[in-house]
This record gives sequence, structure tokens and C-alpha cells, in this order.
Amino acid sequence: IFPVMPLQSFPSTFAFLSFLLFPSILALSTIMPSTVPRYFQHQITVTAPSRGCHLITNDVLKAIGKDLKTIDTGLCNLFCQHTSASLTINENADPDVRTDMETALNKLVPAEWCRNGLFQHTMEGDDDMPGHVKSSLMGVSLTIPITKGRLALGTWQGIYLNEHRNQGGWGGGHARNIVITLQGQ
Repeated sequence: IFPVMPLQSFPSTFAFLSFLLFPSILALSTIMPSTVPRYFQHQITVTAPSRGCHLITNDVLKAIGKDLKTIDTGLCNLFCQHTSASLTINENADPDVRTDMETALNKLVPAEWCRNGLFQHTMEGDDDMPGHVKSSLMGVSLTIPITKGRLALGTWQGIYLNEHRNQGGWGGGHARNIVITLQGQ
């Protein structure tokens, strides 16, 4: 009933049992091995030199370059592990865009709200609660398509780390951890 295959051609007991139960699926997986999804995960720490919007596309590509090239079609997820920083995609050519973004964010959520009694959470400084709001507005996660081993960003698109604090939290500085997960085939 089943084709005869040597036992050593099965990498695991699961594969052998799968072959016995679903021989056509195993046959397909040996014909099309590239359909097996791959997952990679990296973590980078980016030190923002100051409050503002910082282009980090090259930092991301440096960390994932080798694994990214092995994926023809997939997704790249970036996740910032902080509550007063955020990630976004925007123009990568003119640095004035990053300056204008910071200006606009400060108009949307001014630090004065900490001083005039609007915010209750003020013990970490005037920029802390506005930083939390900006982080929630902008988001801490991005998903970018992968096409033919490259991030499918548009010509003028770059990845920004938006640092919303002057002090960078209790520890001082602006070191921000970003987890990057690649998945695809």
C-alpha cells in the first residue's frame, strides 16, 4: 500500500509516522523543501544620542543581514522593549523630517501637561508621562514585508527609533532594546 523507503531517510519518529499516515504530504515536503518556514530572532541595543527621531535602518540591517538573505517571502517584526520610546517608518532622505516629527509630537503632547496638573504620573520628570503617551500613539512594534531577501521598504522609507525622553529613564542615557523577529520561507 505504501512506497518502501529506508528508515534512515526519516529525520525523526514524527516524520516517519507522518509518512505512514499522510504519505502525500511527506512526498510534497521532499519535493518543495523551501516551503518550510524559517524563524530567526535577534536583539539590538540602540543608543539614541538625544531625544528625537533617529534613523536606525542600518543598525537593523546589520543585525539581520545574513538571515534576511535566506528568506524569499516573509515578515520582519521589530519590537521596542520600552514604554517611552517608539518605532515608526518615515522618510529616510531629509533629516528635517525627523526634526519636524519631534516638533509635531511635542505639540501633540506637551511637557507642560506635567506641570499644570493634567498628568498625575510626574515623579520621573516632565518628559516621562508625555513619553508614555507618545510611545502609545506611535507604537512599539513594526511589521515589514520581506521580498527576495530584502526588507520591502519604499525608496524613501527608513526605520525610526523615536526617543521620547531627555533622560532615557531611571538609568540615564538612551539605550533602547529592540527585538527583531524574521519569519518566512
